[in-house]
Amino acid sequence: MPRTPALPPDSLIPASPRRRATLKAGGTLLLSVLAPALLPASAMAAQIMAVRVWPADEYTRVTLENDGELKTTHFMVPDPPRLVVDIEGLALNDTLKSLVAKVESNDPYIKQVRVGQNRPNVVRLVFDLKEEVKPQVFNLAPVGGYQHRLIFDLYPVRAVDPLAAMIAKENWSDGDMPAATPAPAPQPGDATVGQAGPDAIARLEADAARAGSTPAQPQPTAPQAQPQPRPPAQGKGKVVRMVTIALDPGHGGEDPGATGATGVHEKDIVLEIAKRLKGKLEELPNTRVMLTRDADFFVPLGQRVEKARKVQADLFVSIHADAFIQPSARGSSVFVLSEKGASSSAARWLANDQNKADLIGGVNLGTQDRQLASVLFDLSTTAQINDSLKLGKAVLSEIGGINRLHKGAVEQAGFAVLKAPDIPSILVETAFISNPEEEARLKDDAYQNQLADAITKGIRRYFAYNPPLAKSRMT
Repeated sequence: MPRTPALPPDSLIPASPRRRATLKAGGTLLLSVLAPALLPASAMAAQIMAVRVWPADEYTRVTLENDGELKTTHFMVPDPPRLVVDIEGLALNDTLKSLVAKVESNDPYIKQVRVGQNRPNVVRLVFDLKEEVKPQVFNLAPVGGYQHRLIFDLYPVRAVDPLAAMIAKENWSDGDMPAATPAPAPQPGDATVGQAGPDAIARLEADAARAGSTPAQPQPTAPQAQPQPRPPAQGKGKVVRMVTIALDPGHGGEDPGATGATGVHEKDIVLEIAKRLKGKLEELPNTRVMLTRDADFFVPLGQRVEKARKVQADLFVSIHADAFIQPSARGSSVFVLSEKGASSSAARWLANDQNKADLIGGVNLGTQDRQLASVLFDLSTTAQINDSLKLGKAVLSEIGGINRLHKGAVEQAGFAVLKAPDIPSILVETAFISNPEEEARLKDDAYQNQLADAITKGIRRYFAYNPPLAKSRMT
């Protein structure tokens, strides 16, 4: 039987036009798959675009901004404590080497950092630590003006207690503790707040007369309850009902907030205003103040609320400097929480913008208690919002004496930072940093002092008509 002649190899068989197109496409796909393997390792590696270090008492953050998501492994080494991080797919460059010089001698947790090419395509970072830490290492997707970010958050093993930290920073002693004015009992039918005593009303009216304004709340006509005598103090000094106010300078660290035409950042302006306001409030009798941040570092929105609750704050005041797409927008505003939607489209836009802070500032989602956030939202009560409106009206009235108001009434929207269920909370937009004239005023020391004075007067006015109820905390 004659043998069938063997067919020539496929490569020698003339191809039809359709087969030639298929072969060409297949060859292109093969080259695209093989190309990375043919490139040198340095051409494949991600590049570090910027490095930043944010030291603070609460934690130190190190940020590596890069052009692609990075895979990392890390482990702790004791005695002396060190954090070792291996980053795959990364080439050592001058920007990454500059991290060594970014660590300051007064960093609470990092003594120094060493950077080196551990093996091909793997960079090793060694953080020599001043004490043992609980590290959080995570990636952030591109957002705002940032590319991919690799974050190292170094927390102390024993977390900083905001109440203990606040008390430690106070300069009071038993000898110079101001005398207390007894708070009267709540009036019948008022479940959440009491009424001010005659002395407080007289002081308020005198202040209002000097300022040429009228009180934010009508003068009560019901008979005033007589204050109950306080129990004697244990040991030295007297038992005093302290008023605690939580001040929240917005943004911070990786989150600059809005930026003015001259390059000034909202986070820096509002921190300065908050520090001035803290000093003025602490001059009031029996008042202590907690800052949610006292330096340039980021605090997630939920943690700001949690800090206020841990110190049993009587008030929460978040301070911001507004921005809008049109530089002509101007004026100051005060906002409170809303459970039923925003009071205006502008308020809704602003709340949505402010609520993006966690995305920009950078939150490790793996550690967030979403159930707690849901509980805080559900517990936001009508009573809290009503008290917040009273506080907002008093503060807005005073700010209106030094700056044009963007809106003549307190506005409402779903601000995440105002969701403490048991603390009257307001958000003050001091001015539009996007407006060149108002940006110049915000940078001025005198205007910052005026703002701090106005907010202080507003808080005093609120307490004159709504003294805080007794709490278990005494000093």
